Amino acid sequence: MIYCVIPKPLAETLYPRLLEHYADEDNVTVIIDRREFDRRARRRAESAARPTGDAQRRIVRDRRRARMPGDMPPLARVHAH
Repeated sequence: MIYCVIPKPLAETLYPRLLEHYADEDNVTVIIDRREFDRRARRRAESAARPTGDAQRRIVRDRRRARMPGDMPPLARVHAH
């Protein structure tokens, strides 16, 4: 299922057009985003106001491995026999 989500301010003009456009597509549903606020933004504001202790502090890490310092060594040449 594919959801085509339309922002509330654009719903009046886009919703009827997109419903017509995707009328023959059974796997597409056009919906209007009716949220009044962003929950994630509210959580960030709440956590900023809360005192931060070591137990409550969230650690965000970059999961990519750190590169080794220096240049790459030259690749060995392989001779075809």
